Amino acid sequence: MLAAAQRLRRSSDFAAAIRGGRRAGRGTVVVHLLIDEPVHASMARAGFVVSKAVGNAVVRNKVRRRLRHLVRERLADLPGGTTLVVRALPPSAAATYETLGTDLDSALAAARSSRRRR
Repeated sequence: MLAAAQRLRRSSDFAAAIRGGRRAGRGTVVVHLLIDEPVHASMARAGFVVSKAVGNAVVRNKVRRRLRHLVRERLADLPGGTTLVVRALPPSAAATYETLGTDLDSALAAARSSRRRR
C-alpha cells in the first residue's frame, strides 16, 4: 500500500501529469512522468488509471493492486516532487506479475531519459 502522502487523489494532479509530463508506453502500461522542482514536494507521488477496457471489477482491482505494489518499490528512485501516473492497457489483465514489472521498468526508464530531437 502506498502512504497517503504518496498517492494522487485530485483530478487536477492527474491532468497535470498527463498533459505536462513525458509519456512512455509498453505492452501492458503507459507511464506519464512529470518531474517538478524538488522544492514543490518532498516525495514522489503516484496514481493509477485502470479503465473498464481492462476487464471487470475483479480484474481491474487485481491489476491495480499489482501495479501499486510494483510502483511502491520504485518510488524511492524518483526525485522529490515527481508525479507519476500509470495507465493500465487491456493486455495487463492477462499479464504476469513479472511482465508488468518489466514493462513498468522499461517505460519508466524511457520516460526519464532525455528526448532526442528529430
